[in-house]
Amino acid sequence: MADYDYDLFVIGAGSGGVRAARVAAMSGARVLVAEEHRVGGTCVIRGCVPKKFIVYASEYSKHFETARGYGWDIGETSFDWPRFLMSKDNEIARLSGIYVRNLQNAGAELVHGKARLIDRHTVEVEGRGQVTAAKILVATGGRPWMPHDLPGVEHAITSNEAFHLTELPKRIVIVGGGYIAVEFAGIFNGLGVDTTLVHRGPNLLRGFDDDVRSHVAQQMEERGVKIRLGAQIGSIEKTADGLVGACLDGHNLNADVIMFATGREPYTEGLGLEAAGVELTKTGAIKVDDYSKTNVDNIWAVGDVTDRINLTPVAIREGQAFALTVFHDQPTRFDHEMVASAVFSQPPVGSVGLSEAEARHQYGPKIDIYMANLRPMKETFYGGHVRCLMKLVVEQGTEKILGCHVVAPDAPEIIQMAAVAIKMGVTKAQWDSTCAVHPTLAEELVTMREKHLPPSLGQVA
Repeated sequence: MADYDYDLFVIGAGSGGVRAARVAAMSGARVLVAEEHRVGGTCVIRGCVPKKFIVYASEYSKHFETARGYGWDIGETSFDWPRFLMSKDNEIARLSGIYVRNLQNAGAELVHGKARLIDRHTVEVEGRGQVTAAKILVATGGRPWMPHDLPGVEHAITSNEAFHLTELPKRIVIVGGGYIAVEFAGIFNGLGVDTTLVHRGPNLLRGFDDDVRSHVAQQMEERGVKIRLGAQIGSIEKTADGLVGACLDGHNLNADVIMFATGREPYTEGLGLEAAGVELTKTGAIKVDDYSKTNVDNIWAVGDVTDRINLTPVAIREGQAFALTVFHDQPTRFDHEMVASAVFSQPPVGSVGLSEAEARHQYGPKIDIYMANLRPMKETFYGGHVRCLMKLVVEQGTEKILGCHVVAPDAPEIIQMAAVAIKMGVTKAQWDSTCAVHPTLAEELVTMREKHLPPSLGQVA
């Protein structure tokens, strides 16, 4: 590798790229990382970290209501959006700085500028010129998708801009039905914004268990989010009073801000992948094997740009597996099965494994369902309306738990520990042998004994 300027060139300093660069550099490899924006990538700069801060902020309106129910006298409350943004930006800058220091401490170099492949071993970086590398890793992540042919779409924003609004709108229309749309609907609604969620499909959160999807929608409406399913905005017009989103069914939606949260796409534009002969999938993602290698034997890709499982912890594990395999002589591949996920909706979702529909598709009728729909004791005390859903999908015969789904306060915290057991192949009998921690919400998971029958079977029984 001495014939090249660097042993490894990493395009993208997000979570996956930084982890790969650090672990590779620790082997003694000469590593250069190029980042065209800020170090930290989507998660730290414009994704899960700032979003979680805003989720925390938006939840206080519900906390105030709960506090009154528990005897606290709560005076007049108000929310200072600019002050929150300043605190958020300070914390993001701190975290980005940590990423930079971690790279430097590992011995990797960092350059700011967009990188473009000239050929399979040559990369051109804005402001730096051309460098050569024996091996190249692409970790550029994804970016929000917008319907650019929609009339008036230039007046709309995406999740990227939502973190930098100069003032909190009084009315917002959010277009989309995935986790980003659902999370931001909860955020703005919790902050007191008149919030409407518009989705062209029949239900929210495609890909999640159907009971989870319907439960989340019902709870969101209970909290004041207006949900319009089977609807689609056909154009946007800017008026003196704000924006008007004209739906294809003839209904108009008035708003101060219209936000598109209609999915993300792999960020491959302008990377010069075609010059290096890197193959893409039909969806525009970089095609890789189990070890994250592309069809070009010295180029790899990890994270959202590969469109496998678009989660930050997955990108980190993929990046580490790459570095261990290529630079530490430890062949490692990340297992993409049974990866837990969370939606920071209000209430939040925690999910791992198969949905009921997926399980029935794979196993036929040999599936048992255990489900509980309840009001937790924290809500019953003061007459609150929050309801929680817990569901287990179990294979008959082996009693192996195939999926666990929770919609409840702290569901993301609960699902992390459930994922450990399910990843290890826990059975329902083993699960039930675990003594409950009382009084907690999570104890319901190990006390569910009654099987839940599908409606058709239930009527027969």
